[in-house]
Amino acid sequence: MRSFGSDNNSGVDPRIMQALMEANNGHTIAYGDDRWTRGAEEAVRTLLGEKEVEPFFLFNGTGANVVALQACTSSFHSILCASTAHIAVDECGAPVKMTGASLKEIPTPDGKLTPDLVRPYLHGFGFEHHSQPKVIAISQTTELGTVYTPQEINALSGLAHSYDMLLFMDGTRLANACDSLDVSLREMTVDAGVDIFTLGGTKNGLMFGEALVPLRREAAETIKYYRKQTTQLYSKMRFISAQFIPYLNENIWLENAKKSNSAAQKLYDEINRIGGIEITQPVQSNALFLILPGEIADKLRERYFFYDWDAARNEVRLVCSWDTTGEDIRDFAGYLRKVKAGNGIEDNMLRTIKDSVIGNNS
Repeated sequence: MRSFGSDNNSGVDPRIMQALMEANNGHTIAYGDDRWTRGAEEAVRTLLGEKEVEPFFLFNGTGANVVALQACTSSFHSILCASTAHIAVDECGAPVKMTGASLKEIPTPDGKLTPDLVRPYLHGFGFEHHSQPKVIAISQTTELGTVYTPQEINALSGLAHSYDMLLFMDGTRLANACDSLDVSLREMTVDAGVDIFTLGGTKNGLMFGEALVPLRREAAETIKYYRKQTTQLYSKMRFISAQFIPYLNENIWLENAKKSNSAAQKLYDEINRIGGIEITQPVQSNALFLILPGEIADKLRERYFFYDWDAARNEVRLVCSWDTTGEDIRDFAGYLRKVKAGNGIEDNMLRTIKDSVIGNNS
């Protein structure tokens, strides 16, 4: 069964699988002291144009987020994020448990923080009865599929720095954002004032693995210790880092993001042609959010897996992956059109019967 549930559901890009197979040869020093990890680190530096950056490689997105936030906070700090942020909704409280810091969740209409939304939470500095704001955390792309421009990121980083705070970017779909706006990774991070960010791989063609990139020296100093404590230090590190060499050097990271973004736009176009379906967020990356009556969603789920986003308003999420095909999109849209038309016929029949009963009783 093909899925629109998540880009986690897709397989491994064959070029990445080849890199894993080539790394699976002979012995090497464990825990990242190997040529593949050195090569992956250099690939990150080259892409960013920053020779002094020290990237770290971890298993998964939650682990990377937690380690990043541990490196930025003490237990008396607070982390400001959108109420829809992955660290607030989908990580089982791991950031709070592992950092001791509190999360301040800020409601947003589109998943994006702005300086105006953040400012009311910037208070209590130096007052021991309040947690101390230390990190503004953003997701790029957001959990609603929307994208921060470099200018919007720069406004948030400027605000953070004016209060001696840090800006952290959860970049599990950062590649999709770079493709969406046609900007470089450097423009989206270094030039925009980001202090520490993750660069996702798992959702974009890797078997597993995320890169954590600190851009401020003080954030980098403790990461290796937190990575170990948080059980994210892989002894056979070459199998994470070997993937990042072709992923970055051969531009697979951006190519696969372009594929999933393009698939989402095509799916959006097909659904628009059907008509009568409300798209609730602008389609800026590889995710669509739409309102589907429960009976239509249930019928679709007989063939396709996807998640409810807001069940109270019948809002569902569809996510395209790097390997979503044109056939996947046509088949889904065709079945949705058929289900919707069938549901409409049933509704018309019920109305006809109801009108007939009312007429006979009048």
